[in-house]
Amino acid sequence: MEHELRIDPRPAVSRESTSPATILRQEPAYQAFRMLQAGFIAAPILAGADKFFHLLTNWDQYLTPLVPRITHIPAHPFMMIVGVIEIVAGIGVALKPRWFGYVVSAWLAGIILNLLLLPGYYDVALRDLGLSIGALALARLATRYESGRPGTQLR
Repeated sequence: MEHELRIDPRPAVSRESTSPATILRQEPAYQAFRMLQAGFIAAPILAGADKFFHLLTNWDQYLTPLVPRITHIPAHPFMMIVGVIEIVAGIGVALKPRWFGYVVSAWLAGIILNLLLLPGYYDVALRDLGLSIGALALARLATRYESGRPGTQLR
């Protein structure tokens, strides 16, 4: 028994009958932008808040001893300040990913430099490099998609 496979060349949803917002949501680049934005809202806010509670880890261990020596701020209070900055950065990504994507990327570059001064944390520095590149990609995609309107390119 032979079956003939027929493929309908017409798309399941025509672009003429679909709203511009629906078309935008179907674009892989827009989906990537929204995934990166969600991640860079959640991660800094959660990591920043955990600087106060130490549920995930003892964050003080990731700070090079040079920082307290230079700033004259003990490690734990310094990391609490870092936590506040990270929370603000996460909120910033929610509101203005075009700008705060760059802020988060630069912040992660600073974290990488700090980690490179600590023996045994090079793997974490490498992961943070990946995150920094992701934040940079978010900022670049935001130049096109931050407004959320299809066809709108921010200048």
